[in-house]
Amino acid sequence: MADFKETVTKLFESVDIQVNGSRLCDPQIHNELFYSRVLSGGSLALGESYMDGWWDCEALDEFSCRLLRGRIDKQVKVTNPSFLMHALKAYLFNAQNINRAYIVGEEHYDTGNDLFKLMLDQRMNYSCGYWKNAVNLEQSQVNKLDLACRKLHLKSGMRVLEIGCGWGAFAKYATENYGISVHGITVSKEQMNYAQKSCEGLDVTFELKDYRALNTKYDAIVSIGMFEHVGYKNYRDYMEVVHRCLSDKGLFLLHTIGRNTPSRSTDPWTNKYIFPNGMVPSPAQISGAAQGIFVIEDWHNFGQDYDKTLTAWNENFQVNYDHLKEKYDDRFKRMWEYYLLMCAGTFRSRRNQLWQLVMSKNGIKGGYDYKNHARFNSQKDHQS
Repeated sequence: MADFKETVTKLFESVDIQVNGSRLCDPQIHNELFYSRVLSGGSLALGESYMDGWWDCEALDEFSCRLLRGRIDKQVKVTNPSFLMHALKAYLFNAQNINRAYIVGEEHYDTGNDLFKLMLDQRMNYSCGYWKNAVNLEQSQVNKLDLACRKLHLKSGMRVLEIGCGWGAFAKYATENYGISVHGITVSKEQMNYAQKSCEGLDVTFELKDYRALNTKYDAIVSIGMFEHVGYKNYRDYMEVVHRCLSDKGLFLLHTIGRNTPSRSTDPWTNKYIFPNGMVPSPAQISGAAQGIFVIEDWHNFGQDYDKTLTAWNENFQVNYDHLKEKYDDRFKRMWEYYLLMCAGTFRSRRNQLWQLVMSKNGIKGGYDYKNHARFNSQKDHQS
């Protein structure tokens, strides 16, 4: 037992983390079995032992940032068979095939609209805000929505497809402010039902559908925070679907979390408890999937803004948890705060990125620009 403790202590010290130290980022260990459990189970065991109350840390986000900046994951050789099997299954099988497409909707996005209403902004955006010139979460999300609209060169009367419509935030904002019509698809029943009510009376439709079943042409296509569920075995198929559904002169905006290097599997704790079958793409995986069928007109990275967004979500979650504890127990609370804050650390460390890519079929004559694109209905801009 002493050897396990010494090994973990030295690993943490190598990235400037002190076991039972006095700083907010230093973990406080409550169970001595923590050390052997983490050494054998890696990130899965680290997360599960936090959920079990074996350790605490007041600044999980900074704890995560230091682990990743120090590349502690490269120093630990995980021997747990379940961890190794997770990586092997991701390599051998298509975990995101059409028969499994609705799992993430059922297990994550259908968790409960009550939870997301109290955690997110009032428009229910569950993706990174754009914090330039924003002083709060609400403004950052409006900025993000308007940025996407301007990048797509939206004009009154256009028909737009949204792949992964969430709770309808983009569809509602874009139709109210740019005079377009939107058709959104999702794999979550809860999201679809909420979006339909939220957008009642607007030129918007929603459908429970997997992206592979799409076959109708649109003037523009947008996908915000959905590509993380596609999986590397399906990236090319996804791009081909977008290509066949996009008009020849239309633009496609892809808003996605990214990682710096290619991967064929996701973090096992995140896969088990938060986003089953999720996967974050690398630049090479995206460009390879788009190669030959799209021209990448613009590639914008504002990953540092996801740190602020996740921190704001956690603050909302903590402040409002008293309204949720009758439905969600303490283990769920620990799981959820671990998810939000450890994820914040992945962006603070710059191991994860947030990208918005704009693509066209044939390239825009004279080049691409969005900064001077005017809003259709500017007097409604930034309405709550």
